[in-house]
Amino acid sequence: MFNNPKGHSPVPSSADLKEFKEVTQRDSLVQLEKEIAALLTTTSDDKKDLAKSQFAAFSRLFQRFLEESGSSVDWERIEQLPIDSIRDYNTLLKPSPDDIHSKLEKLVVVKLNGGLGTSMGCRGPKSVIQVRNDLTFLDLTVQQIEHLNKKYNVNVPLVLMNSFNTDKDTEQIIRKYKGLQVEIYTFNQSCFPRVSKETLLPIAHDCDIEGNIEAWYPPGHGDFYDSFKNSGLLQKFINSGRDYCFISNIDNLGATVDLNILNMLLDRGTNPLEFVMEVTNKTKADVKGGTLIQYENKLRLLEIAQVPKEHLEEFKSVKKFKFFNTNNLWIKLDAIEKVLNEGSMNLEIIVNNKTLENNLNIIQLETAVGAAMKSFNGGLGINVPRSRFLPVKKTSDLLLVMSNLYHMKNGSLSMSPLRMFPTTPLVKLGDKDFAKVKDFLSRFATIPDILELDHLTVSGDVTFGRNVSLKGTVIIIANHGDRIDVPSNATLENKIVSGNLRILDH
Repeated sequence: MFNNPKGHSPVPSSADLKEFKEVTQRDSLVQLEKEIAALLTTTSDDKKDLAKSQFAAFSRLFQRFLEESGSSVDWERIEQLPIDSIRDYNTLLKPSPDDIHSKLEKLVVVKLNGGLGTSMGCRGPKSVIQVRNDLTFLDLTVQQIEHLNKKYNVNVPLVLMNSFNTDKDTEQIIRKYKGLQVEIYTFNQSCFPRVSKETLLPIAHDCDIEGNIEAWYPPGHGDFYDSFKNSGLLQKFINSGRDYCFISNIDNLGATVDLNILNMLLDRGTNPLEFVMEVTNKTKADVKGGTLIQYENKLRLLEIAQVPKEHLEEFKSVKKFKFFNTNNLWIKLDAIEKVLNEGSMNLEIIVNNKTLENNLNIIQLETAVGAAMKSFNGGLGINVPRSRFLPVKKTSDLLLVMSNLYHMKNGSLSMSPLRMFPTTPLVKLGDKDFAKVKDFLSRFATIPDILELDHLTVSGDVTFGRNVSLKGTVIIIANHGDRIDVPSNATLENKIVSGNLRILDH
């Protein structure tokens, strides 16, 4: 008979471990719900019902987080995409001019407007960063919709999903659009408590969100469905005869209303598509973007966070996964209502680990709006031109959209016909000197001519004079302590510039 050596406990069996895990999960959930009940008592009466429904949604998300372990996808069960699952945009038919009015009357445009401009060094909503001709993301969006409404004599409403971070500023800003031919609606996404990584308990002690804003977070754009319904807008638009909403990120300047896609959706008769995702060809710059897969006989979104570590390189491969999600989505409104009423929406949880300024490690549980695809019937991907994906996440993107690479008309950007090839240049700007919009703008007397640029890398203390032209591959590196001033009217073509360069006017 085997005896344990003195002081050593027996190795626990898998059944013991499972029971231990279940007990600790139950305990964590009980403790969390106690804390949430305490938080609820600090809510003002007029906000109690909303807080109660949001806390209930958070508890459900937290419970799933405790129960689920490992990847939500069994890699071996990913199926090959069926031939008809991705449609080529070029096969879509244009609507006849007589049909455009009636089809646009069936549409609602939704912009995801919950993000702040902090990563680009700006205060307030990201949508109020000036991107071109002193116009902001929000200005351009409103211009686009107003132009559509005037041109086709329609009333396509614009809906902004704000967060508690952007709501106040956005409400003040949209007053200036009152005289325009566009109806603007806003609603707020949920506000969830951040949870300590150590204790798995909320770090907030009361519901004074503004008094302790670091203790709360908006739970990703997957929260759109519940919040849209809770706002009453979903029902309002269904009742008024609208059929589809077109959802996109407000910082994607390529996400304009597309009449060909709308025409396809509304010409399906008795076999409607409930969920359409615009995808585009993956390049090496997009390897982290979510992709479409066939899984359990349904199209669904696969995000990098769901990929087992040993398959990461395969996921990033342009050969196996050829497309990535632009987050431009077309969804049937009554299908959203049906899925929510059935309670069948089950979005994958994205665990976002963060460290606050006081060095406290917290977790945010988030979901993605495109992950709902698997909950709908009649899903389809449309392989759209790259021009429909023009996001501005960094100042390097800002350089592109501010340049002569694009023309602007009625709030929409289109690539200059003088550009010889359809791809955009690859631009890398040093984080230290260029990451913040204010610093970025101070380094350019005027934005350079980049019509013939392929690749630009700039690092260190570099400034550009007026009317500079960049062509081919240009690399400019000022080492620590050095400074490079590119003089006005200079043309750099296939050049590497390093060291110290200052040309003084005299």
